[in-house]
Formats: sequence, C-alpha cells, structure tokens
Amino acid sequence: MQQILRRASRLVLIAFLPLALAACGINAIPTKQEAAKARWADVQNNYQRRADLVPNLVATVKGFAAQEQRVLVEVTQARASATQVKVDASTLTDPAAFAKYQQAQNQLSGVLGRLMMISEKYPDLKSNENFLALQSQLEGTENRIAVSRKDYNDAVQDYNTTLRVFPTSIWAATFYSGSKPMQLFSATAEAQSAPTVSFDNSLPGAAPGSPPPATPTAKP
Repeated sequence: MQQILRRASRLVLIAFLPLALAACGINAIPTKQEAAKARWADVQNNYQRRADLVPNLVATVKGFAAQEQRVLVEVTQARASATQVKVDASTLTDPAAFAKYQQAQNQLSGVLGRLMMISEKYPDLKSNENFLALQSQLEGTENRIAVSRKDYNDAVQDYNTTLRVFPTSIWAATFYSGSKPMQLFSATAEAQSAPTVSFDNSLPGAAPGSPPPATPTAKP
C-alpha cells in the first residue's frame, strides 16, 4: 500500500512540476528573448526596405542634378556601408557590433537628408512624378523604421528586466546562464524621424554671398 502511495505521489509531482515551474516564470526568458528577436527582424526588414529605395532615388536625382556628384557618391557609399555591416540575432548582445551597425544606419539617414534637400534647388526634379513617389516611400519607410526601433527597444527592455528581477533571475543564473542583455537603440530624435531638410551657403552650387533659401521640413 505504501509503495502504491509513493508511486502515486511521484506521478502527481511529475504532473504538477511543469505547472509549478511555469508559474515561477521559467519560460519567461526564452519567450521574451524570441519576442525581442522578432522585433529585431522588423527593424532589419525596414532598413533593407530603405536601402532598396536608394539606387532608384540616386538615379532619379542624377538625371536632373548630375552636378551634385559629391552628395550622390556619399549616398551610394553610405548605403554600401549600411548594408555591409551585419548584426544578426546572435550578436545583439555585442555592444561594439551593435554600435557599429547603428552608426552606419545613422550615417545613411544623414546623407539621405542632404540628397532630399537637393530637390529644392531643381524645380524640375522637385515636380518629377518618379521623384515624388520615391520621396513618399522614403518618408514612409523612415516612419516604419522609427516605429520598429521603438517596438524593438520595448521588447528588449522587457527581456533585459526579466534577466534581473526575482524569480526569473534565478532561472537566468541557472537554466539560462548563457543569456545576456540585448543592446538598445539610443538614436537621436533626428535619426529616428524622416530627414529634416535645411540649407546653407556651404552647399555645392550655392552662389557666393547669396542668401540662404527657406528651410522646408520633410513630413514626419
């Protein structure tokens, strides 16, 4: 009889152990880690979407403003750098690699802003249907990037917190000892929004002593 009771107790323990562990949050760490990785994939997709727009945008601007060669070259080089620097889900915990990726993307944001402001100097380019369509797509993509980076930061903050708070910190130190905090985007407000257009007399092609044109602002 005692042997039967012991076996029954073991069966009950086996049956309820997974439930007890789940209630203690043992599954929270991998669940939130995967959620953060998914948000990271969204970030990458949106950056790739932007990179795919750049060649057509450069070609369109070049057709109307070939003399703006310096800016066109800078945009092309920045795109190449941004697409060559890779940070996959396995290296999101590497501060140096993540910072390098972020810097490359921010550099592309900056030179794209300069490329877009060229249109103010060329009325034919500014009114070109292809350019207007690309401009609208770029603005929409910049907004997508801002949203996806925020969603990624929220997911990472949730995951990083789970590694530190009780009781999930117990599982982080035992079952998931290899799990490390993920890196957060720390971009400026300008880098997270559509490029802001501004002019000064240092721009290529500006006449010496000419007054600076008005400063339009791209749609957020």
